[in-house]
Amino acid sequence: MTPYELAQVAVKALDARRAKEIRMLKTTDVTTLADYFVICSGTSNTQIKALTESVEEAMEQVGEKPDHIEGHREGTWVLSDYGCVIVHIFSPEAREFYDLERLWSDAEEVDISAILTKD
Repeated sequence: MTPYELAQVAVKALDARRAKEIRMLKTTDVTTLADYFVICSGTSNTQIKALTESVEEAMEQVGEKPDHIEGHREGTWVLSDYGCVIVHIFSPEAREFYDLERLWSDAEEVDISAILTKD
């Protein structure tokens, strides 16, 4: 799978668990860390854990395992590193504090509206 397709898998998994404010940033031209960042918010520590597990399961189904997961114990922010895709799941407060969208404002935001479910 391409990095873009992997990022889409993560977005769909997050959307299925009702993550808030999902964003996909194409970071290929601004960093060597990853080709895509997927960023979202969860409404509680329980939801953040469920979102993390949903992404892990979806990525495993396409043959991808995380290189590294960080922040799991705190429950306010989880980073799942899949090499070419990094998934950030935040509490609303942690997301506002870290403000990755501003930090990586040079990255291109990818329109994901076509892959999100419509309520």
